[in-house]
Amino acid sequence: MTRDQITYLVFGTILAASLVADLGLLSKKNQKITIRQALNQTFFWVGLALSFFVFMWIENGQKPALEYLSAYLMEWSLSVDNIFVFILIFSAFSVKEKHYGRVLLIGIMMAIIFRVIFITVGVVLVEKFHWILYIFGVFLVYTGYKMFTASDDEEFDPRESKIYRFMKKFLPLVPHDGDGKYRVVENGRPAYTTLFVVVIMLAAVDLVFALDSIPAVMGIVDTKTPGYEPTARMVIYTSNVFAVLGLRSLFFLLRGAVSKFDYLQQGIAIVLVFIGLKMLAAHWIDPVVDKQTQVFISLGVILTCLTGSIFYSIFVEKKGEPEDITDESIR
Repeated sequence: MTRDQITYLVFGTILAASLVADLGLLSKKNQKITIRQALNQTFFWVGLALSFFVFMWIENGQKPALEYLSAYLMEWSLSVDNIFVFILIFSAFSVKEKHYGRVLLIGIMMAIIFRVIFITVGVVLVEKFHWILYIFGVFLVYTGYKMFTASDDEEFDPRESKIYRFMKKFLPLVPHDGDGKYRVVENGRPAYTTLFVVVIMLAAVDLVFALDSIPAVMGIVDTKTPGYEPTARMVIYTSNVFAVLGLRSLFFLLRGAVSKFDYLQQGIAIVLVFIGLKMLAAHWIDPVVDKQTQVFISLGVILTCLTGSIFYSIFVEKKGEPEDITDESIR
């Protein structure tokens, strides 16, 4: 077996064992997740992701390991924006807290499947048409600029979203959760509950965020060096999946404090612009700076921007900032 195949095997084994433990021990039906449980689960998923980083360093070397860590941090930081939107979705459809765990789990599993498909298509296109990376670069610069200058008033309304209006138009929906069911029979006809709607919206929202994050990861990982393509694909897959798997525990941990990170969005925006410009200038950068050094620089920029924006958010309060966002305050 090749090193990449061994890494895939270890990753698949860890993933299967973790999901069995999560389903059997951490996701009991109608169970409310406490802050302590969420903290323990977050430590578990982050520790697992970092342990895999160490394994990759030993098995595959320094470069893919650092690419994996950079990509994982990028995805993990973007998860905070996911959490803010998730809170709005749960509140808009009045989801009971006892259903949060199962709904998030199913939504995230669907998101992983869609992401794998999305990544596969994107990687194949990039391998055949390298110029697509320049399109990704322009897209990231534009997205980063829009994110940096976005107004606080631009709030996502789940009930006005295209995906909800599409479901409402083509599916029989009922305005309740069916006591924890996703599909019920009313008046002799099948209908879908608000929990079903929320699951679909969670997966759809994650895909929208993937439009930013996956091109960003492709800008971090070396997709140009001949012979490195299988390792690059492995880095992209594993970093994405580990980041998404930790999203549920992060939701329970941060849902009451997500509004504290006022400037994290600006930090992420700077990273996206940096990666986009790096992709656009690759023709001039590659002959001067080797790939190994580029990985170190990318990791340094990501860590500096994310930690800097978090600390700045803690010590600097936005003027006219509303109360902390919680389930109760936005209903």
